[in-house]
Amino acid sequence: MSAAPGERLVLASGSAARRDMLAGAGVPFTVRPADVDETALKATLTGIDPADLALELARAKALAVSRHDSEAWVLGADQTLAFNGGLLSKAPTLEAARAGLVAMRGRRHQLHSGAALARDGRLVWSGVDTVTLTMREVSDAFLDTYLATEGTALLACVGAYRLEGMGAQLFEAVEGDYFTVLGLPLWPVLAELRRIGVLTT
Repeated sequence: MSAAPGERLVLASGSAARRDMLAGAGVPFTVRPADVDETALKATLTGIDPADLALELARAKALAVSRHDSEAWVLGADQTLAFNGGLLSKAPTLEAARAGLVAMRGRRHQLHSGAALARDGRLVWSGVDTVTLTMREVSDAFLDTYLATEGTALLACVGAYRLEGMGAQLFEAVEGDYFTVLGLPLWPVLAELRRIGVLTT
């Protein structure tokens, strides 16, 4: 898979997992994290469905970067975690991360990964995918080891886990696409990149 001549893709995200997914799929791109105040944006979108919120955040990021680089295709992405009728955000501390994991053990939650493509300050495409995860009844001892091993890197992850790391041991079942768990609905994104000519077919 290669880039079409003259077409550039910019990833409007600082997520290492998203960078690794695109690079692993052979997609040429550069990175320019979007300067979007997520907290302020979420405050204007109260009551919105978690999947729609992931889409709106992804769209805002794509558009924010696209306005400053009109000749590139810009990919924005974001993820929300729906649990127990509400949203779970990134934990500010390891203590908060532990509390969130304790609340989720033995229960199911949903991850919604949204993505959006923009060009010349205009939205071209957006989509969202959802995965349901069932956390096993992890012991307190395992959580202690897990948090000590993974450390503060978990604070960058919604839900305080990385399925590509030791966080895989937290779960007994995952219903849906692995890439969506990592933070990007990769298959639809690749299809759209081919459709708009960023990738050759």
